[in-house]
Amino acid sequence: MVIKILRNFARRIFSNLFKKKGKIKLGFYGPPNAGKTSLANRLCQDVLGEDLGTVSNVPHETRNVQFKEKVVIEKNRKKIEFKLIDTPGIATKVDFEDFLKFGLKKKEAQARSKEATQGIIEAIKWLDDMDAVIVVLDSTANPYSQVNITIIGNLVARKIPVLIVGNKIDLKKANIKKVQNAFPEYDVIGISAKTGKNMDDFYESLFKLVKKVK
Repeated sequence: MVIKILRNFARRIFSNLFKKKGKIKLGFYGPPNAGKTSLANRLCQDVLGEDLGTVSNVPHETRNVQFKEKVVIEKNRKKIEFKLIDTPGIATKVDFEDFLKFGLKKKEAQARSKEATQGIIEAIKWLDDMDAVIVVLDSTANPYSQVNITIIGNLVARKIPVLIVGNKIDLKKANIKKVQNAFPEYDVIGISAKTGKNMDDFYESLFKLVKKVK
């Protein structure tokens, strides 16, 4: 019994030391087509020279949780090792008819709808394994959506540190102020995952986010 307690204590000590060194499980969450995978890809390209996932204009291109181990980011003599976890887009419902608009055939659309629904369930389950989360929102869309509020609410309930990214600021309809006003209690950074605009500010905010991880 004593040996077991000592082992558990040692394991906790090791875990804390490892986390202090910077290994953080970082999740990318948000609604479909906000740019989660685009941002994850840009980060992976900057660090590893390779993509994490496939990007498409068709909603729910990412239908399974995908991750990349040992992503090390260095800035101002600081180094953090991440496990990057890209998740399927969260939606309140997935209708196969929505995919028909993108030229998919009925059977293909139905299969994609089923996979997307399963992916959403999987993404929500993974929340319990996250140390920190980047919520990626489309800065050209209304931030006051049920999906966005639900995502943030789930993170608050789990006390997971959050950074909100308003993506697509390269587009004319982008309104990062609206995103900031929707979630004033959180750090909000505007970027373009497509062009790389404001990525330096993003990395700065990412290091601030890590400091909140317990």
